[in-house]
Amino acid sequence: MLDTPRISSTEPRPVAVIRLTIPRAEIQTVLRLAMGELLAAIAEQGIDTDGPLFSHHFAMHPDTFDFEVGIFTTIFVEDVGRVRRGESSASSTVAKTTYRGPYEGLGAAWSEFDRWVAAAGHTSAADLWEFYISGPESGPDPTKWRTDLLRPLIVVA
Repeated sequence: MLDTPRISSTEPRPVAVIRLTIPRAEIQTVLRLAMGELLAAIAEQGIDTDGPLFSHHFAMHPDTFDFEVGIFTTIFVEDVGRVRRGESSASSTVAKTTYRGPYEGLGAAWSEFDRWVAAAGHTSAADLWEFYISGPESGPDPTKWRTDLLRPLIVVA
């Protein structure tokens, strides 16, 4: 189930990320491991997080995902292992909604959300963001899991 989408803006913020290009079938395993690696590197540096874990997808091909797994931080991290210092996208206009349900429903949620974006007269950029607000770690009932979906928009001046 999707909440009513809305248009908003974003500001750049410090992030810690791991960039990955992986086979589509490996997403759940690789994502979980990368999140653990990311959180461990941040904790070792004594840096506080400033938001939920996310994935920022640059391209989704039929067989592969090209994306970053990341988290907002209060200050920039030092690069260590696969963890890199970064900054979220510069100020931009985005479409945003919240999906409530199991991760297996995200594909259908994105299709519904993208239809809304197009019907509202907007043009999506190629990338997309998923923010994991609550999931299996918050309880076994997937109807209570929340994932924020964010689609940057192309704004013609």
